[in-house]
Amino acid sequence: MDIPKFLKSFKYATHGILHVIKSEQNFRFHLLAAMIVLLASILTGLSSFEWIIIIILISGMFMIELVNASIERVVDLASPDFHQLALHAKDLAAGACLVYAICSAIVGFIIFIPKWWGIIF
Repeated sequence: MDIPKFLKSFKYATHGILHVIKSEQNFRFHLLAAMIVLLASILTGLSSFEWIIIIILISGMFMIELVNASIERVVDLASPDFHQLALHAKDLAAGACLVYAICSAIVGFIIFIPKWWGIIF
């Protein structure tokens, strides 16, 4: 194993994460949403299993946004001029983000609403 090369991969990955935070509005929105969900999770007193689900959902959202941004960049590089297939590729990647976000919100409601039901009503 080439340790210096391995350590450099962390540098490149960190650079990618910082780049997406600076350049992608949706990623910043999901970062803010994650902070709100984590605060709500702390205040709600989730079980260990519920925490695992929340962490998986949040990290999954970050991952899909990173993949979406990657696809957008590659499509823009491969097809700098407008092309219908390039548009479809970018829309499909964005659609994947939307589907995951909706599913995450539904799971979040399933976890939080019963715990808050007594507080709200």
